[in-house]
Amino acid sequence: MKKLDIPSLEAFVAAVEEKSLSRAAQRENLVTSAVSKRITDLELRLDKTLLLRHGRGVEPTPAGMLLYQHAKSILRNLRLTENLIHEFANDGKAQIRLLANPSAIWQFLPQQMAAYFKTHRSLRVDLVECHSYDVPRMIAEDSGDIGIYHADMPGTGVISYPYKQDRVGLVVPNGHPLAQRQSLFLEEALAYDLLGYFPRHSLESFLAYVEPSLSRPPNVNLQVSNFETRCRMIKEGLGIGVVPEQIAANYLQPMGLQLLHLEDSWAQRQFYLCVKAVDAQQPVIRELVDALLQ
Repeated sequence: MKKLDIPSLEAFVAAVEEKSLSRAAQRENLVTSAVSKRITDLELRLDKTLLLRHGRGVEPTPAGMLLYQHAKSILRNLRLTENLIHEFANDGKAQIRLLANPSAIWQFLPQQMAAYFKTHRSLRVDLVECHSYDVPRMIAEDSGDIGIYHADMPGTGVISYPYKQDRVGLVVPNGHPLAQRQSLFLEEALAYDLLGYFPRHSLESFLAYVEPSLSRPPNVNLQVSNFETRCRMIKEGLGIGVVPEQIAANYLQPMGLQLLHLEDSWAQRQFYLCVKAVDAQQPVIRELVDALLQ
């Protein structure tokens, strides 16, 4: 499938919101035929009818409404990205770009950065949330200056230092059949619906990672990336879920949840801090690296 382009998405969003190709053209400062062509090209690329055209104007098909919702998010994120880029210096670089996975941001960085900024108020750090598997590559490609990720082994193409460790546990609601257990293997919980995300982020990657420890895949009907939202879903009985123990502890009492210790070896996670070799001795980067490794 050919890549989607921003002008076509903008024309499509305008058509849906204005319910008219002519009004969409006025909004986008185009002629009506240009808007019509962009939307037709979009339908050809996706091989789906996206707009129903009639005498009163246009309206999206179900596929078109789904595209509209995602296109709105894409265009909103694009505007946000443009605004953030404008905050950088003319050379395109912030003083330090720190990339970290969500678990590190939730568990470790708030306290560490608060302590660091007490004596470094003039320093600017741009903290960007990333998946662990992306962090070493992004640092190697100069998309960041310092990266934090978890993995079994240090990533290639970067200099990595052991950083922190954590454990993930299994969160269940009070009254759940497993709530009386203190510890278990995930294999023992496969009779119950599980909420994603899992360590390794996608279910497929997680299963490839833990394949020897499970006899069959878990039943996952709902993927929830945000830790607090995942715990709220568990509270409402939508499933049980794997959550870092330190993060789960914040929600156990308020939400009526129980945290069970997972005995699986993969439940213990090693975090690494990484930099490019060329950046390792830059004073401003080295100072922050040393502070985070303390």
